[in-house]
Amino acid sequence: MATPLTAARLVAALRAEGCAVHEVGGWRTNNRNHKGPWGPVHGVMIHHTVTGPGTDVVELIYHGHSALPGPLATGCITKDGVVHLTGNGRANHAGGGDGDVLNAVIGESYGTYPPATHEHDGSAGAVDGNARFYGWECENKGDGKDPWPSVQYIAIVKATAAICRAHGWGPKSAIGHLEWSDWKVDPRGFDMADFRRDVADALALPAGLWEGEDPMPQYVNLGTAGGYRLAPGAWDAIEFATEWADETGDHATGGSVFARGPARFSGSVSLHFDGLPTGAVVQARMSEYQGDQHRADHPIHEIVGTGGGTFAVVPLTKRLPSGRSMRIRLLNQAAVPVTVASAVLTVLVWKEA
Repeated sequence: MATPLTAARLVAALRAEGCAVHEVGGWRTNNRNHKGPWGPVHGVMIHHTVTGPGTDVVELIYHGHSALPGPLATGCITKDGVVHLTGNGRANHAGGGDGDVLNAVIGESYGTYPPATHEHDGSAGAVDGNARFYGWECENKGDGKDPWPSVQYIAIVKATAAICRAHGWGPKSAIGHLEWSDWKVDPRGFDMADFRRDVADALALPAGLWEGEDPMPQYVNLGTAGGYRLAPGAWDAIEFATEWADETGDHATGGSVFARGPARFSGSVSLHFDGLPTGAVVQARMSEYQGDQHRADHPIHEIVGTGGGTFAVVPLTKRLPSGRSMRIRLLNQAAVPVTVASAVLTVLVWKEA
C-alpha cells in the first residue's frame, strides 16, 4: 500500500532503471480521477493492447475510444522498447477484479501465482482495480502468435521494476490482467511467473544494471517422421523423429523431449490432423518431466475439427528449471482415432546457467 508516485518521481524512477521514456504531451494531467479515487496503490498490472500494424497505439492508450475513454493505462510500451507515458492517475485499464487477489498482492503472500480469480468488471464481488494499480499497456496483437521482441520485454520488466523499487515492493506486486479478472487473457505470449522472476532479478541489482536474457538464443526445429494414429481417450507425447536443427542438443533421435532446463524458450508447434470430425476436439499441452517422471502440466489448447484436414499453431513459451524437460502431449477427445499428419516444432531456446 502506498501513496501514488508523482509524475516527476515516476519519470525519475523509470530513467534510473534504464528505460527509454517518452512523455506524451499532456500526460501529467491526463487521468480519470474525477470518476473515483486514485490510490492507495498496491501494484502494477500488465496488459496487451490487441493492436496490429497501422494502429497509432500510443494515441489509442492516451485518448481511449468511444466505448472507453482514456487514459487506458499509465503508459504504453511499444515494440521498440519505448515507455510512452500516457496517464498520471486513475486510468481505465484494470476494471473490477478479485478481492482475494488484491489481498494476496498487498501481502505479497502467494506462491508462484496469485489465487485464482473469480470476479470481473461488474460482478457482485468485484473490487475497483483502476484505483489500486498502475497499468502498462504493451503493444501486441494478443493472439499468442505475435512475438514479444526482446527489447520490448526487457522494457516491460524494467518499467515494472522501476515502480516496485520506488515503492519498496517485491516482484509479487506485479500481476497480469488475466490474474485479476476471469474475463481477461492478457498478457498472452509470456508467463507471469517467469515475468515476476525477471522482475526479481532486476530488483536484486542496483537500478539500471539488469540487461535481460542472452540475446543469442539457440534454434530448435523438429518434426514427426510421418503420419501416425492418435487413439481416443489418453494423453500421448509427440515423438519427434525428424531433426532439421537442434543447437541445444537436447533432443534424442526419435524422442519426445525438445528442451531441457535450466532454459527459457519461445516458439510454436504447427499441427495437422486428418480424420478429426467437425466439431470434435484434440487438446494439446506442454508437460514437464524429471527423467521419465511426469511432474507438471501447463494450460490446455483446444483444436476443433473442421471439414477436411484440421490445422493449428500452438504457442510454446516457458522457463524450465534445472532437471526438468519439456514434452508436448495430445489428447484425442473424439470418439474415433485420428491421424496426426504432421507436427513441426520451431523454438528459440535461451540456455541458463
